[in-house]
This record gives sequence, structure tokens and C-alpha cells, in this order.
Amino acid sequence: MRTLSKSITLKPLLVLLPRRLPPLCYTSSSSLDPETLALIPSHPFLESFSRLCLRGPLADAVAALPILDSLGLRADPLSYSDLIKLCLRHGSPDHARLLHRHLFSSHANHRPQLFLSNSLISMYVKFGLLEDARDLFDQMPQRNVVSWTTMISALANLKEKEEALRLFIRMQRDGISPNMYTFSSVLRTCNTPSTLWSIHSCIIKHGLDSDVFVRSSLIDIYSKLGDLEYGYRVFGEMVTHDLVVWNSIIGCFAQSGEGFKALELFAEMKKAGFLANQGTLTSVLRACTGMVLLEMGRQVHVHVLKYESDLILNNALLDMYCKCGSLEDARGLFDRMLERDVISWSTMISGLAQNGRSIEALKLFESMKLLGVKPNHITILGVLFACSHAGLVEDGWYCFNSMEKLFGVVPGREHYGCMVDLLCRAGKLKEAVKFIQELKFEPDLVIWRTVLGACRVHRNINLATYVAKEIHKLEPEDEGTYILLSNIYANSRRWGDVELVREAMKDKGVTKEPGRSWIELGKEIHVFIVGDLSHPQSDRIVKELSRLISRISNIGYVPDIEFVLQDLGREQKEESLRYHSEKLAVAFGMLNSTEGKPIRIMKNLRICGDCHTFAKLISKAEEKLIVIRDPVRFHYFKDGFCSCGDYW
Repeated sequence: MRTLSKSITLKPLLVLLPRRLPPLCYTSSSSLDPETLALIPSHPFLESFSRLCLRGPLADAVAALPILDSLGLRADPLSYSDLIKLCLRHGSPDHARLLHRHLFSSHANHRPQLFLSNSLISMYVKFGLLEDARDLFDQMPQRNVVSWTTMISALANLKEKEEALRLFIRMQRDGISPNMYTFSSVLRTCNTPSTLWSIHSCIIKHGLDSDVFVRSSLIDIYSKLGDLEYGYRVFGEMVTHDLVVWNSIIGCFAQSGEGFKALELFAEMKKAGFLANQGTLTSVLRACTGMVLLEMGRQVHVHVLKYESDLILNNALLDMYCKCGSLEDARGLFDRMLERDVISWSTMISGLAQNGRSIEALKLFESMKLLGVKPNHITILGVLFACSHAGLVEDGWYCFNSMEKLFGVVPGREHYGCMVDLLCRAGKLKEAVKFIQELKFEPDLVIWRTVLGACRVHRNINLATYVAKEIHKLEPEDEGTYILLSNIYANSRRWGDVELVREAMKDKGVTKEPGRSWIELGKEIHVFIVGDLSHPQSDRIVKELSRLISRISNIGYVPDIEFVLQDLGREQKEESLRYHSEKLAVAFGMLNSTEGKPIRIMKNLRICGDCHTFAKLISKAEEKLIVIRDPVRFHYFKDGFCSCGDYW
């Protein structure tokens, strides 16, 4: 005879069957009257079965189910609930199906209680067996709000949005009122404002618009549909906010690029007496990263210290330091992290590459592989970026050609884009075009713009004209193409072609984005626009700029008028160069920075060659570290040299 456990065998169990009653279906005490309960003995087999359901082994507990059937016994619902949890804990859907079959066996006196059916549905959903869950749901003679909400949530999670909405409508037609969890789930299915408004009206009708989780979900979905203003109105309608709601609105502003508003709300939240948790701090760090606010990020770091073992927070902090140009802080944090995942490694590798330390990035990649951490597609992007910005063409080709074989990472559009950038920066424009023509997919605007930008650097007018036509096939009114093409013609003094391009820009209403630089000082951001002298300290800035230019002129600085893309005289061109936004920002930084601290500047456009030379010479003459971040990378100017090695 098969032994179920060390103390349970079938023969002794048969002896212990109750004599005064026929075999009964053992259920919870609430389903039986007191007189009947008094007649039911405590069956040793059921007691042992309950212990197995609670602690396992799982195989022994499931093996006991046929014996229960043969004896006509049913355990109490809590034991079955424990067995469902045991199946989940062991990740065993096959055992779960055996339990399902036992509970609904034909010789069972009645169907299991509703909460057990709901538990089974939830179990199937967690196993990813949506068809099994739906079959059980459809067969249930009775359903409550938990049954409906579980199925709606599962469908919403699997992007089956239309079916989730249909179930939501059927639920109400069946007379079941949605609860807070139902609405939190169904809100995720809203693809259009009209659907969202309908669900929002339904929420108000059921009086759940003040529920914390529902309000939080409303804020999130309004933001995702591009109506952050209305999401903020939903937030403001509640006099007393919960931390969950605060986190939602701060997170929405941070994710939407409204970093200043996110930080403002964070300050309001603290004044209201709420303590930030991991969710709050992750969003605030994202805001600091997006706005490149290093000093604010350092202040947030103080709050993070009490969660120093939180991997998600540490990764967000690491990303902030890398993208705000503080490699020392980033590397210090990375080395102290007790736990690192592939995101940590990828962030550090990309951060080193973007901050001009490509060789260090590649060395860290080798360390990552030696420690057995498997790279993902983001890691490979960081490696290709490092190769591109260091001119390591052969290394880049090797990484690209071996990434799928060595790491199982299939090259995506971004990886192909990195290879185009690698070839273009190295001046291999013909190879880049050939590579694009051999792609298995249609090249997008990003890829063609990369080539067009390289045409400007390497002054290839014929290829620029061809690439511009390709871009206009994809996006006839792409303003960046007109501007780049105009600049390319201007570099070659083809003023007639420049005029034609500018006329086309005028006809299509395309305007050129002015150069803009900004610098963080204390808790304020100071913005400078090319040629704009409206800053409160403009008089002092102009005087400081004159002093700086005079000083570096003594060590060889000559304004490079080739970077003035207008048909002007030399003096006018030199005057135009003088008031580029980054020069104004550097002069402001020299006036206001403290000794020993670097000047950190952010810029919306690629730094021009003249400003690059200017910053190098200032760093030498003034013995000052100057950090300028353009849309792609950081430039560290120190002792007359730049971290990019003049390769950008």
C-alpha cells in the first residue's frame, strides 16, 4: 500500500471512518447546523491532510485527493485555500489542475464555496493560464465582485482591453456593483478620453471618486492620455491627500518632463507632513535627472540613505548622478551597492560612455561578464555608444556582430542606429549609407538625421542633399532637416542655396530653435539664449566675458568665424560668436561659482567648434573645471583639454 506520509496509510484511515453517519462532505462549520456538527467526529486523515496543505510536501497533499474522493470526504475550505497557496509557492499548475478536478468532481455533494472558486481563478491568472481562469469563471453559477474584478484585472494586465470593458459592463448588468479594485483595474483599459470620461462618471455615480486608489489611478490614466492638467484637477479636488495620491501626481509630472512641477509638489507634500517613501523618491530623482539638477539630486540622496539597500532607488540615484555629470558620485555609489542587477551595470557603463570615459566603460563591461551578469539590450547600447564616441570602429563591429551569439540579444533598431552613428563619426559615410541600404527594415528619421548631421561635420554636400530628400519622404515638414541642410550650405558659402532653403522654411512655417544654455545656482536655474542680454546680471556678464576673451587671446584664441552660418562681415561674425549661449553661461558661472567647484552647464544643441575651443582655453587660463552637457554627451574641459578628445 502506498504511504502518503510517515504516519498516514490508507488501511488505518478506513478503520477510523465514522460509524454513526454515512460519509459526509466536510466543509466549514458555517455551512452546517449545530446538531449535525456535534455528530461529526474529528477525522485523523483530515487533520493530517490539513497539515500537508499548510506545509507540504505538495506531492503528498495532492496524492491524498483521490483518497478523499474514495472516502467521500471533503476537507474544510481553509485547507483547500492553503493547498492553492502551496501550488503557487511551488509553481505547479499541474497539481493545481488536479485540485480543481477534485473540488468539482461529479461525486462531490456540492460545489465548493465561492471564495474557493475565486481563489482558483486568481491562481490560474498568476500562473498565466487565462483560458483556464476564464473557463472556470464562465462555469460559475454564482459570482461576486471578487470574481469579476479578478477576471477584469487579468484581462487588463494582458492588454485585452476591449474584453475587460465588456466584462465590466456585464458585471453591472448582473447587478454586481464595482468596488475600488474593479475601477483601479478597468481604468487601465481606457485608450481614449471618451472612454475615460465614461468610467470617471461611473466612479462618481458609485461614490468612489474620493477613494485613494481610484483617485491615484485616475491621475495616472489622465496623464498617460496626455491630459496632465485634468489629472492635476483630480488631485486638487481632494482636500486631504493620501501619500499614494501624492506619489501619483508627482510621478506623473516627473514622467511627463515637468520636473520643476514635480519638485514643487514634493516640497508641498513635505510641508503637508507626509514622509517620502521609495515611490516618492524614485519619481523625484527622475525629475532631477530630467532637469539635470545635480544639487537637488544630492539633497534627495539624503532621504534615500534610510533605504540604502533598496535596489530600485539606488539604480535611480545612480542614473541621476550619471546623467547629471557627477561620475565620482556615481562610481562611489556603484562600488558601495550591496546588490547590483543588470540595470545597475548598464547604467554605469552608459554613464561612463556619455561622460567621455569610453575605455573605462568597456573595462567595466568586461568585469560585468567575468562576474557572470548577463548583458541585456541596454547594456549593448551602452557599449556601442562607448565605441562610437571613442572612434573604436573595429570594437563596435565585433560587439554588434557577436551580441546575439554571445549574449542572446537580438539587434534592435537602436543598435542599428548606434552602428550608423559609429560609422558616421569616424567619417565612413559611404559605409554608413551601404549599411542603411542593407537593413531589413525601413530606416527611420533618427537614422537619416544621424547621417545628415555627419554630412555637416564632414562637409559632404552631395550626400546631404540625397539624405535630406530621404528624410522629406518620411516627414515632409521636418524642421531639423531644413536647419541642418541650411547650415551645411552655409558652411560651404553656398548662400544662394541657403536662401532657397530658408524660403522653403518660411513657406512651411519652420523656425530655427535658438541655442539655449542653463546653469543651476543654489535653488535657481539661470537660462541664457544666444544673443539675449536680458539677464539681471547682463552688464557684469558682458564685462566678465570680455575679460575672459582678452585673457585667452593671449594664449592663442582666435574666433572661428566658420561657425557663423550667415553672410556677414568678419567683425559682425565675431560679435555674433561672442554671445553664444554657452559663452554667456560660462561667464555667469565664473562670476558666481565658488572656488574649487566646477561650472556645470546644460545645452539644448550640439556645442559649436568655436565654443568648444573657448571652453578648453578658459579651463586652462582660469584653472577651472567646466562641464557642458549637450543633447548627446558630456564635455569635461580641464587644463586646456576636453574629455571627448575633440571627437564629437
